[in-house]
Amino acid sequence: MLRGIHLTLMVGKAVAIPAPQPVVDALVSAQVTTASQGRSGFQLQFTVAKGSLLETALLPVGYFDPGVRVILVATVNGLPNVLMDGIVTRQDMAPSSDVGGSRLTVTGEDISVMMGLIEIAGFPFPAMPDFARVELILAKYALLGVTPLVIPSALLDVPFPTDKIPEQQGTDLEYVNALATNAGYVFYVDAGPAPGFNIAYWGPEIRIGVPQPALNVNMDAATNVESISFGFDGLSREQVVVLIQEPITKIPIPIPIPDASLLKPPLSLKPAPTLRVKLLSNTAKENPVRAALLGLAETAGASDAVTGSGQLDVLRYGGVLKARGLVGVRGAGPSFDGLYFVKSVTHDIKPGEYTQSFQLAREGLISITPRVVP
Repeated sequence: MLRGIHLTLMVGKAVAIPAPQPVVDALVSAQVTTASQGRSGFQLQFTVAKGSLLETALLPVGYFDPGVRVILVATVNGLPNVLMDGIVTRQDMAPSSDVGGSRLTVTGEDISVMMGLIEIAGFPFPAMPDFARVELILAKYALLGVTPLVIPSALLDVPFPTDKIPEQQGTDLEYVNALATNAGYVFYVDAGPAPGFNIAYWGPEIRIGVPQPALNVNMDAATNVESISFGFDGLSREQVVVLIQEPITKIPIPIPIPDASLLKPPLSLKPAPTLRVKLLSNTAKENPVRAALLGLAETAGASDAVTGSGQLDVLRYGGVLKARGLVGVRGAGPSFDGLYFVKSVTHDIKPGEYTQSFQLAREGLISITPRVVP
């Protein structure tokens, strides 16, 4: 590994332990992708020498079989970062007649993949709001080191048992994701803060907190990104309008839903105009609370107008850029400088090289802050 960077690989059936040195030495590359929504994934590539420990002993006993747990920790300048706590889902072998040319590729997803293995139909949740159902489901995965972090919905819609009893359809993962979508929330499992522990977050996409070190471009010696580019899509934002029905006259009343949240404050002074209008007609027969929830969910899913993408070298940047947080940009000009939300990050680790590809997003142009902290 690079000076100042140390990669720890842990593997095990239920409890992951440090991999033996021959396995670590055979590691050619590691790639981990983390996004603000959905599951994270990883891919490891090993060289398999003839007669090696991997070929003769570990692979035959199922060392990297599907279902095996893998933890990756990158220590940068003395600070450990748990990049992945996941489960192997696939194994590919590419034999070669060249010396050292055989390759083993191990692919997997984060620990939430265990929530999507068993179909459940008709499990009842009487008189339970959505967040309580999520907490009950996540409690089943405590043995995997999963700690729930569940944020109650802004508007509670608790159906009376005499009217309706909510029932689970599909796997735990499908049901939790469906509840998140209906509330305008996100669900993901974040590895860490220590190896073997995970935070299962169900709540709004949080765009507050302390920003990470700034991404500098076109700043001579202070430049710490290899490349970065931005795009402005004027058709990505939309005004959501819900229809509710007046109970006596049955007249539909349109109500525009504001794009506002305490946990998602604006990151720009000039938000992109909402050129598109989306009418939700399926809310007409819902109660006002349910109609508002559906409207807020649709608004939360609206795309950001300004996006950025690029690549950086971790040593030059001075640390690991993390998804699901804020980061500043400097040197891109008044329109595109300022704070952004990190939508996704892909880690590419090879002997002598650690780079990251990233995706940024916000709702408009021009920074809300006079300067970005380096």
